[in-house]
Amino acid sequence: MILSASRRTDIPNYYSEWFYNRIKEGFLYVRNPMNVHQISEIRITPDVVDCIVFWTKNPMPMMERLYELKAYHYYFQFTLTGYGHDIEVNLPNKKISMIPTFRELADRIGREKVIWRYDPIFFTDKYTVQYHLKAFRNIAEALKGYTEKCVISFLDIYSKNRKNMEQLSTYDLQESELREFATELSGIANDNHMDIGTCAEKIDLEDCGIVHNCCIDKTLIEKIIGCSLKAGKDKNQRMECGCVESIEIGAYDTCKNGCVYCYANHSAKIVESNALKYDPTLPLLCSRVGAEDRISLRKTVSLKEAQLSIFDI
Repeated sequence: MILSASRRTDIPNYYSEWFYNRIKEGFLYVRNPMNVHQISEIRITPDVVDCIVFWTKNPMPMMERLYELKAYHYYFQFTLTGYGHDIEVNLPNKKISMIPTFRELADRIGREKVIWRYDPIFFTDKYTVQYHLKAFRNIAEALKGYTEKCVISFLDIYSKNRKNMEQLSTYDLQESELREFATELSGIANDNHMDIGTCAEKIDLEDCGIVHNCCIDKTLIEKIIGCSLKAGKDKNQRMECGCVESIEIGAYDTCKNGCVYCYANHSAKIVESNALKYDPTLPLLCSRVGAEDRISLRKTVSLKEAQLSIFDI
C-alpha cells in the first residue's frame, strides 16, 4: 500500500503532530468526501505501508521528528513557486525560508526523495511568461544539486477556484507560445541537472524536452524500497494522471496555506471552522466520529512482489 499524505491538504505543514500520533498507534480514520458518514479505518503499520508520499509547501514543522519514520520509506513532493503573498497567502518567504528548508530536507533524506514542484502555472498581467521564466531559473539555480526532478502543471479551473481565478484575470497562451515557454523551462531544468515532467496534462510536451510524469511514481518507489511493486494505475484520478494506486489520508477544506488557486477548499471560512476541530490525538483529521457515522475496516496489504522477476536478475 502507498499512502498519499496528501493531495487534499498540507499535512506536513499543519497536521504533522496528528500524523506522527497515527504512526505511533498504527491506524487512522479517513472520511469519504462523497459520503460523509462513511469512514474507513486504515492500518498504517510498516508491514503494509510500502511508501508514503508527502505533498507540501512547507515541511518545516515535520522535519525535527523525521526519525519517527525510520521504519518507513517515503519521499516528498515539495511545491516551490515564484508567486507572492497575493497568491500563496500564508507561506513563509521563499528565498529566506523555503529554499533553505528544501536544501536541508534534501541533505537529510537524499535529493532523489525531494521532488520540486513548480505548479500550478498560470498567467496574469503580473505573472507573465517572463516573470515565470525568471522565477523558475532563480529557484532552479538555488536548488541545483538538491533535487533530481522538477514537476510542472498548468492551472485547471474547478468550481472551487473559478471565482478567485476570474478575479485575477488569468489568460491562456496560444499552443505555439506554450511550447516555446515549455522549451525554455526544459532548458533551465537541464542546465541545473534536473529531469522535468508534467503533472496530469493532456498536452504532449515531449518534443520540448518535458515528459509525462507520475507523481506517485512506481519506478521511483521501487528504487527507494529496493524491490518490485504490483501496482496499477490509480483509477480514482484523471485519465491524464500517471500515478499508481494509493490511499489518500487527507481531508478537504482543511489546508490553511490560503492559495487562491486551491481546488481543495471551498472557502477560507470553512477551513477556519474545520481547523478549530483539529485534535491531534483523534484518529480523524479535523473531525470527530458522530452518531450517524459508520466505520469499516479497509483492507490494506503490501504491494511488494513476493518473488523475483526477470527484471530483478
